[in-house]
Amino acid sequence: MAGTARRARSTPLATPPLPPPPPTPLGLLVVQPLRKRHCAGCRRGPLPLLVVEGGVPRCLDCVDLGHLVFLPRGDTALTRRAREESALSAVVVRFDRRRGRYERQGVLVEESGLARAEQRCLADAEARRRRRVRDAGRRAAEDVRFAEAFAARIRHLFPGCPEDRARAIAAHASARGSGRVGRSAAGRALSEGAVVSAVVASVRHVDTPYDQLLMSGVPRHEARRRIAVGVEAVLREWRADGVRADQAAGREVDAGREGDR
Repeated sequence: MAGTARRARSTPLATPPLPPPPPTPLGLLVVQPLRKRHCAGCRRGPLPLLVVEGGVPRCLDCVDLGHLVFLPRGDTALTRRAREESALSAVVVRFDRRRGRYERQGVLVEESGLARAEQRCLADAEARRRRRVRDAGRRAAEDVRFAEAFAARIRHLFPGCPEDRARAIAAHASARGSGRVGRSAAGRALSEGAVVSAVVASVRHVDTPYDQLLMSGVPRHEARRRIAVGVEAVLREWRADGVRADQAAGREVDAGREGDR
């Protein structure tokens, strides 16, 4: 009985079988094993990559795939072109225990095919670079035109606002990627509410002690309440200057008519 127990303990544990590889319409399938595996043909191992043939693992050399190189997943265009340029290729998968399925890890391709694919991708990268430069120039011109239209809209609503100040407000509010009011749908439409909001924000930070109040620890809502009168005074002045200018222009016109008589 004791001898039987000793013999049972000395019997090596069998390596669990590989999970059955999934059927694939993509061609040859190569597995990245989770456990140490040895080739059933040449006994080499442990194998970083293997092919399941007849239910047993075999190394890439034994199945005539040893000359291929591994291309990890991640670059879809390079992977597609490398397979197009290779007469022989294989998909590499690894079993995911948590999901209970094989997950694609990359491909095996011919080294010469990979080199040709990389050249094709480099040519495309240069074309994309030139297109990005053209697009950047087009967007910059669009941004300049939009900032000018925004500044003109500010001057229309606040005729007394200095021209350089209107341009500064427009440039700040309409900066691409800023998420500010000028980039909103209302801002792009030059709606009065969006333009006034941009002007109010500028006056708040430039013409009042709002920033100092915040730095001294005053809550934002309280700081806005304290400077509200000052903001409204600036806006009223910028609007009134326009009214006074219109009135002065009207008086000049009337004076000219009187002189003609």
